[in-house]
Amino acid sequence: MTADVIASEIVETVPSALMILDRNLNITSANRAFYLMFRTSPAETEGSHIYALGNGQWDIPAVRTLLESVIPRQTLVEKFEVEHDFPNIGRRTMLVNARRIVRPGELDGAILLAIEDVSVERAARSEIERTWRLTQSIVDTIRDPLVVLENDMTIVTASKTFLTIFGITEAETRGQRLSELGQRQWDVPALRHLMKKVLPENKPIESFEIEDDFPGLGRRVFNLNARKISQPGNHAHRMLIVFEDITDRKQRERDAEVLKNEISHRIKNNLQIIVGLIGFEAKSMPDANVVGYKAMQTRIGAIAELYDLISHSSRNGAITADSYLRGIAKTLSATLLGEASNIKIEVDAEALDLDPDKAVPFGLLVNELATNAVKHAFPDGIGRVVLSVKQAGDSIALTVSDNGIGIATKDPDTAKSSERRGFNYITIFVRQLGGTIAASLPDGTGTTVAILLPRLGTPVASGPARAAA
Repeated sequence: MTADVIASEIVETVPSALMILDRNLNITSANRAFYLMFRTSPAETEGSHIYALGNGQWDIPAVRTLLESVIPRQTLVEKFEVEHDFPNIGRRTMLVNARRIVRPGELDGAILLAIEDVSVERAARSEIERTWRLTQSIVDTIRDPLVVLENDMTIVTASKTFLTIFGITEAETRGQRLSELGQRQWDVPALRHLMKKVLPENKPIESFEIEDDFPGLGRRVFNLNARKISQPGNHAHRMLIVFEDITDRKQRERDAEVLKNEISHRIKNNLQIIVGLIGFEAKSMPDANVVGYKAMQTRIGAIAELYDLISHSSRNGAITADSYLRGIAKTLSATLLGEASNIKIEVDAEALDLDPDKAVPFGLLVNELATNAVKHAFPDGIGRVVLSVKQAGDSIALTVSDNGIGIATKDPDTAKSSERRGFNYITIFVRQLGGTIAASLPDGTGTTVAILLPRLGTPVASGPARAAA
């Protein structure tokens, strides 16, 4: 096989369109890819002058510049761009690689042109640029600071609001990792962990709090919202993060919390003063009246305990059932029993949040049940009372049990008026809480009062995601 045949086979195999011009710019040959690309034939091509080909489709300024000005001074030209409306195929963008082929003894030689159609790539690039300009316009329009990150967490772009608030330039953000900005305020382990979950697991971040001292801004609190964004048909993903400055709102919440705790503390102190005054008056009262005074003490003490818990709460005034029951048990023990008593009040409760609007009747209900048990279940002065709260679906189950003589041994018709009044209070509080009540008498001894209270408590939540420095 001759060298010319081998060269011809190679030319036909190359996917790029090729044509060869002589020194007079006449087309001596072209490959199959050329004919397919420009929808022409060898008969219409070979022997034609380049500028006359296809009704002058190559007679354009860019090609004349290449062939008449560039090629004479250079042996090789790469990626010379030509954009033109070509007959049969429409507007196209072509990259032309040109090389002069000079054989021994020749002065000028031939010109080999390799043509690559990059119209699709150029159109795609133009569309990407147009979309990016539109995206950047939207980003800059959003009032809250916003950044777009690559998969590796480097910043693609940041809104003007972001740049203005944090006092940095676009050049300082582009290509930088978010964790490296400023004095590394965003380099928070919890934030890095959450951000890594957004892209691979497609889990958006909602209201992630971050608090730090920012240069030029001082102490600030931001809510971060992040989610993955992708373009249809494109496997590349990016992450959009919006920063909401909630510093003023958080400060108002903290001020309100301090004020509420202070008010609750003062209410508790005033109630305890009332409890003390009642106790002082009870000392000078006949024995028949002391029981009523002590009952009033325990009821007011239960309310005082509630406000004491609220004043020490760090969760926006929320209190839990277990801590509330322990406080009530302590107040009852101090008021009704004393340190030398052989009657013990114990608590077995879950940490369930209590609705603040229902906490007072709840505490008074527990107080009445426990007071009845202490006063009537242990005639010999020895026993145990257990206060319990457990989760029961969407409701909570309150039980007050004792190991005393049991209510079955008592005749309701002969019960004292104070006992009947206590049961009336219990019925009222249960009705206020929307609950139901049942009494259990195990083995004829002891009493367990079980009450189901709907929508009164839920398991203590961990709170919103937050990071502070």
